[in-house]
Amino acid sequence: MYFFGPTAGVEKFIREDLTNFAGYSASKAPETLIGKVDIPVDKIIKMDANENPYGCSPRVSRALASYPYYNIYPDAGQSRLRKLLAEHVGVGADYIVASGGSNQLIDLVVRLFVGPGDEVINCVPTFDMYRFSTETSGGTLVEVPRDKYYAVNPRSVKNAISKKTKLIFLCTPNNPTGNTTPPQDILDIINTGLPVLIDEAYYEFCGETVAPLVQKHENLMVLRSFSKWAGLAGLRIGYGIFTPRIADYLSTIRVPFNVSSAAQIAVEESLKDIDFLMRRVKDIIAERDRLFEQLSTLKILKPFPSDANFILCSVLDGRADELQQRLQNKGILVRYFDKPLLRNFIRISAGKPEHTDALMKTLREIEGEANV
Repeated sequence: MYFFGPTAGVEKFIREDLTNFAGYSASKAPETLIGKVDIPVDKIIKMDANENPYGCSPRVSRALASYPYYNIYPDAGQSRLRKLLAEHVGVGADYIVASGGSNQLIDLVVRLFVGPGDEVINCVPTFDMYRFSTETSGGTLVEVPRDKYYAVNPRSVKNAISKKTKLIFLCTPNNPTGNTTPPQDILDIINTGLPVLIDEAYYEFCGETVAPLVQKHENLMVLRSFSKWAGLAGLRIGYGIFTPRIADYLSTIRVPFNVSSAAQIAVEESLKDIDFLMRRVKDIIAERDRLFEQLSTLKILKPFPSDANFILCSVLDGRADELQQRLQNKGILVRYFDKPLLRNFIRISAGKPEHTDALMKTLREIEGEANV
């Protein structure tokens, strides 16, 4: 029997590889800024998390308000949910696995393929959850830099493959750069035979997908989300398209009841109201394009073209963190980056027209002050 004593300290039992782990930096909730901004919290403009500013379908709100069975656990097998999603995608229900957000599926896929010492190829800069899940699973991240236009070079990806490689991540449109990867380049990477996870969280804003290829390539996996286009970020619902064998494995290792009844209801009602939601998506795309044009008139920022619902900007005059803070003080939230390959950048989510107008007014004021 071992006894360490009451003063031994619990930290000595923590995994050594996690003692200095850098967590994921999430967006700020407006209520956390009470007393820290110059305007009432309900007037804060959120342009930092790529959310849908118009919200969910009205059908969702009505259905959630009238649902009588919140006291009962949801269907653990997700039978109806998977059937609905399969019809939406155009595959069999055995190809579908749903989760509490696509980031939960990222974690499940890593857990399925990656153990201590295994390598994961990541095309950076990109969504930081890939690093997060790889490192918490004890895997080793192999970073393949994108080019100056943030495009992925399939040859560079293939050159990074070793005997330890277990998984390749690729986000398209890529977060936070907004660009898509051509289907032929994706196919080139798929043909390595290694497990390839394509994150299509922003698919609805560009219309480009490789989901049909899952039925032809057993190593291909595709993720989707309802957070962005359908306005369900707060309910946490995402899904993946996998070969039936991989879907079975993922369903076995996921925690039971990982999609709430509320989220399942919201998906069903959203799929019944696709025309309404896609009109909103078109509104967001139009505003994204207008935002890009407006940002291009500034001297302090360089915006990059985007196929998603956000725009990445290089800060040409001043520091990104200071610009983010000045905008926050005015009640406008944006995301800033200050790391290798994204040194001194901000990312701005496309909002409503009035959000763009308020942002541009403040940015022009800041630019004017810099020129004084």
